[in-house]
Amino acid sequence: MIGHLLDDKTAEVGGEAVDWEEAVRKCGLILERQGLASSGYTDAMVEAVRKFGPYMVVAPGVALAHARPEDGVKSRGLSLAKLSTPVNFGHESNDPVSLVFGLAATRSDDHVNLIAELASFLSERLEDLKVASTVDEILHLVEGRAG
Repeated sequence: MIGHLLDDKTAEVGGEAVDWEEAVRKCGLILERQGLASSGYTDAMVEAVRKFGPYMVVAPGVALAHARPEDGVKSRGLSLAKLSTPVNFGHESNDPVSLVFGLAATRSDDHVNLIAELASFLSERLEDLKVASTVDEILHLVEGRAG
């Protein structure tokens, strides 16, 4: 599934963010530009971190920004902002973060499935993803053609 959701329009490499909020908003803006979510969804992702803390930081250097489907998801999607300079989310063991994924799912079960698939991918390819320096390299990893 993630191989169909990430492409050269939904993944960015080399961006800068001054803090976690700007990093999350980068992912949300990608989803917005592709018509996958509203600006309200981006706001809800930011609010989720404010309300619940850095639980979205799921592995060293990786955050999975998301909110509830009813917060403004228009269509299933995934975005990735690979930051040039990592930012802190406030997670005790997984900060700083340089890979921020934005997840958009129209149903709760789809949301869970997307997170599970992404977690499986990260367990296999996290180190490769961290050293990838272009969108093409990332897409090759996602499509399973690298390695």
